[in-house]
Amino acid sequence: MARTLLCLGHGYVAQALSRLLAPHGWRVVGTRRAITADPVAEILAFNGTPDETLAGHVQSADAVLVSIPPDEAGDLSVRIFEAAFRARAGWTGYLSTTGVYGDHAGAWVDEETPCAPSSAPPARRLIAERQYLELPTPAHVFRLPGIYGPGRSALDRVRAGDARRVVKPGLVLSRAHVEDIAAALAASIARPNPGRIYNVCDDEPAPPQDVTLFAAQLLGIEPPPETPFDPATMPPAAARFYLDSRRVSNARLKAEFGWRPAYPNYRAGLRAILAAWPGPNG
Repeated sequence: MARTLLCLGHGYVAQALSRLLAPHGWRVVGTRRAITADPVAEILAFNGTPDETLAGHVQSADAVLVSIPPDEAGDLSVRIFEAAFRARAGWTGYLSTTGVYGDHAGAWVDEETPCAPSSAPPARRLIAERQYLELPTPAHVFRLPGIYGPGRSALDRVRAGDARRVVKPGLVLSRAHVEDIAAALAASIARPNPGRIYNVCDDEPAPPQDVTLFAAQLLGIEPPPETPFDPATMPPAAARFYLDSRRVSNARLKAEFGWRPAYPNYRAGLRAILAAWPGPNG
């Protein structure tokens, strides 16, 4: 029988994992707010209300991946389907954020670093992490940095004219290509270790303005001018992006699974995205 992957929140990362597992005989069921066509997954509508069909999938699926954003009380899915989550014994993965570490002035952090989120969104993720780690069969928690990949990269922003080159001295950030994240999730599904926390990121943290500059150079487009970081001129969500500076270690993931990022830095990732584009630039 085919194994089943349930993605509560069939977004960018879940779709990448689905594309990776489906050719190996996995059946994929995903949720969105409304039913839409998907080339890989059977999509079910989920708008935050109890659903017996979904509860059955939660309990019986071989693997459940949760990526729905949390609210002030933590994760919506685990509250609504608590009984099903407590009854399941298969692999569960929760997508969190490296934002739970807070600001470390550019220093390295790993999974043992105490968490001190500096804004509400990562604080909510931390609440949700704890909810999943306290299940009878604890979830695997994956802390993700800035996610990029095809259709969602600095190349797309530069080409669309939406890129900014904001400079905050000393700021460095980690990032991860979506396909590397999917590979890490698949490795964990193959070798479960319930209750484990993993950072999923590339090998080279870098200032965000460097990524934008490199994307512009690849495209042969004049880069946007450097502008000093000034939170007063930004929407709050955009300003939060520049709050914390840290370098995130992926050593645990490498040691436990032999995982290595196919795109160890933003340059490799952006070159690969560009090479897959149609037209004169790819």
